[in-house]
Amino acid sequence: MSSGLGLENLVDQTISVITNDGRNIVGILKGFDQATNIILDESHERVYSTKEGVQQLVLGLYIIRGDNISIVGELDEELDASLDLSLLRAHPLKPVIH
Repeated sequence: MSSGLGLENLVDQTISVITNDGRNIVGILKGFDQATNIILDESHERVYSTKEGVQQLVLGLYIIRGDNISIVGELDEELDASLDLSLLRAHPLKPVIH
């Protein structure tokens, strides 16, 4: 694994990934490579809507190609657990245009 990516400290931690197509995927980082392809375990996609609460689609073990990743962030599990996602309303993210 490359030491320049900054993902080493996040292995076995819960992370949130925003993809170029506007998806938000949350899971446990199990591994990555030099192209920033990442492997998530126990993952789910959070689908946001302005009309109803956040839907969570179970994905399980999931691989995301590095060229489709916009942002990777550590998730504060305690804060996240305290949120009632059924009450949250938000516009879905728009795709990243290069």
